[in-house]
Amino acid sequence: MTNLPLPEADAATTAAIKAWLADFAGRVREVDYAGAYGFWHDGIVIFGTYQELVRSRQAWTDTQWDNVWPRTADFAFDLGTTLVLASPDGAMAVAVAPWTSTGFHPDGTPFPRPGRATIVLARQPDGRWLGVHSHMSLGKGVPQDSHGRRPVKAR
Repeated sequence: MTNLPLPEADAATTAAIKAWLADFAGRVREVDYAGAYGFWHDGIVIFGTYQELVRSRQAWTDTQWDNVWPRTADFAFDLGTTLVLASPDGAMAVAVAPWTSTGFHPDGTPFPRPGRATIVLARQPDGRWLGVHSHMSLGKGVPQDSHGRRPVKAR
């Protein structure tokens, strides 16, 4: 067992990852799949509320995004409590981030729909960050189903 400190990212990496999270969350709020694709590796592997294991960004879009983004609203990461870890060489980072959103009961009444995410990102040769793994889950006791009906802006 070790008592070494967690490998927290430096200030520049933390700022870059938090900006990435904020930009991606904007795409979720807009239900803009096309705008969100560039944030993620084509071969991403994810876990989510509706799927145990998904391989590929397209499969993730079809099975998870389509079941969540148009049916919820107001998605945002809580950047103030987000922790960013990074590899010593700066090639990989992990965001541990609570998030909030609004869900809708069948009668249309809204309810708080919080959750948490672990996102693994790889720095690309051009310096940008690309998500390679995501695990997002709802908070304990939060209804899985939401019945909102927002249009998809772009596929």
